Amino acid sequence: MADGFAQGAGLEGPLDAVWQKLSRQVTPLEWRAHAPLIEAINRLKAEKNAVILAHNYMTPEIFHGVGDFVGDSLGLAREAARTDARIIVQAGVHFMAETSKVLCPDKTVLIPDLRAGCSLAASITGADVRLIRERHPGLPVVTYVNTSAEVKAESDVCCTSANAVQVVEWAAKTWGVDRVIMLPDEFLARNVARQTAVKILTWKGRCEVHERFDAADIAEIRASWPDAEVLAHPECPPEVLEAADFAGSTAAMTNYVMSRKPKRVVLITECSMADNVAADAPETEFVRPCNLCPHMKRISLQNIHDALLNEQFEVTVPEAIAERARLSVQRMIDLPPPAKPARYDLVKARHHVDVELL
Repeated sequence: MADGFAQGAGLEGPLDAVWQKLSRQVTPLEWRAHAPLIEAINRLKAEKNAVILAHNYMTPEIFHGVGDFVGDSLGLAREAARTDARIIVQAGVHFMAETSKVLCPDKTVLIPDLRAGCSLAASITGADVRLIRERHPGLPVVTYVNTSAEVKAESDVCCTSANAVQVVEWAAKTWGVDRVIMLPDEFLARNVARQTAVKILTWKGRCEVHERFDAADIAEIRASWPDAEVLAHPECPPEVLEAADFAGSTAAMTNYVMSRKPKRVVLITECSMADNVAADAPETEFVRPCNLCPHMKRISLQNIHDALLNEQFEVTVPEAIAERARLSVQRMIDLPPPAKPARYDLVKARHHVDVELL
């Protein structure tokens, strides 16, 4: 059916290749609406020397149709730092666009919808970090990239879920301490603490998508699909990771599926992640427990097109903040990549769970 539709719709060439990849996730009716926008966006990118950074939580037509660089926050930060494009369009949320601007101050960074925020980033401010530093002098502050530029500017080094253990241990060694402040995701901090001897002080910030999963969800999935392999993101509560077969960043989950090729799998994370991995793993059946991120879903092909066409919704960061935030992000980027993406499946053999809430 897919081949016949592609030929009948005149989609030979680059769009035909996109349709072949998306035909299991997108209906022909949807594709007829998507295809002209994908074609127009890709034409605008060439005309304006622009690239689109598409996070793993973007919908498939964005991720596979117009994304020049796709992946998790760490991967996109690295690509932003080295791209030669004049314009960067961030198909993600606002803190990601700020990070791109911090790393590329001479480039125009656009976000298709300025309202695309993040519950985790909104949970903490720069003033909060300054107060924490006053109360805990001498301790390094490791900040998750899911934070504003203002918070990054008050921090020592950033991390992502893919390299959090590596960064925490690097900070403890570099500062010569046995305790590290890790902000703002409480659950990520608790899950990192299970893999390191470093004591972690953290903040009660949470991702509104991942905090909704619980151990009962995993039990229900296993009852209905006993042969499914369950993969969970480390922003989920620790009891979810305990019940999962594997836990790791979005990059680690993708690598797991592509290398192991499980017959059936469940990704305990944002909905679109499964759709995007499924397009590259046709031999695997994906069970989809669906928690949507309302902020990610503000980004669409239409507003990506409009942002590029009109060069609108530019994201800027005051240089006084950007200069300090750049140091914390660059320290993360300059660390050697982990030998492999962080695997939180070590939780069952944890060192300790000694986490102190600030």
